Amino acid sequence: MKDIHYVGVGEGDVALFVHGVGTSSHLWRNVIAELRDERRCVAIDLPLHGGSASRADLSLPAMAEAVAELCDGLGLDQVDLVGNDTGGAIAQIFAVTHPERLRSLTLTNCDVHTNLPPEDFKPTVELAARGELAPMMAALMGEPELLAASAYGQGYAHIEDPVALVDAFLRPILAKPDGGRDFERLLTLLDAKDLVAIEARLTVLPVPALVVWGTGDAFFDLSWARWLRDTLPGVREIVEIEDGRLFFPDERAAELVPHLRRFWSRL
Repeated sequence: MKDIHYVGVGEGDVALFVHGVGTSSHLWRNVIAELRDERRCVAIDLPLHGGSASRADLSLPAMAEAVAELCDGLGLDQVDLVGNDTGGAIAQIFAVTHPERLRSLTLTNCDVHTNLPPEDFKPTVELAARGELAPMMAALMGEPELLAASAYGQGYAHIEDPVALVDAFLRPILAKPDGGRDFERLLTLLDAKDLVAIEARLTVLPVPALVVWGTGDAFFDLSWARWLRDTLPGVREIVEIEDGRLFFPDERAAELVPHLRRFWSRL
């Protein structure tokens, strides 16, 4: 796991956080700030993202195995896994391939079943497939306000510091050798077949699960939260975050954390 970077703070039961495509462990900083005095919080930088190196295989199953590598490297026997965006898809794959490593699973707005990539994200994937996304991102690095608004405008209700957001999310990707091309390659590997293939195993997953969903998300409609509730036997409820957008765990962490505490206290 020498090429995998992570943020780790605190002591106690382990909460492991997984971000999605185009973000990083930075997404979880506000959640971790609230939980660090009561739990051991670990947030991975997925391959290519944040401080982690790129890899030859950037498929979702390979990303899930990178999470398993981190658990092995840190000696994490069981974790409370929390995923957002593509990280939620990775968390689902990790859960069915390594169920013994989970104490619980929490999914916030994320790719589910056939909704990968989501309809509103397909134009970005098409740009990547044509090799046009990386040059566009590189050209906009000198205009972080415009880049943040175009890349993350639908995921946040308000971006307070676009420079910090670009520095945390996109700059580390583009700074790596061939990082832009690898990012394009990653996007073209997003395929619903990886989630459809695990549906049967999700229906028998013996893990307590929580679904927390922002209702103002342009990418992941509330119907997908209901799909998870009806598919995962461990889900008892859907917690709705009114008007929450895709990245509500970042900008509205104070509304997510109490539900995590309540859920974990019942385990």
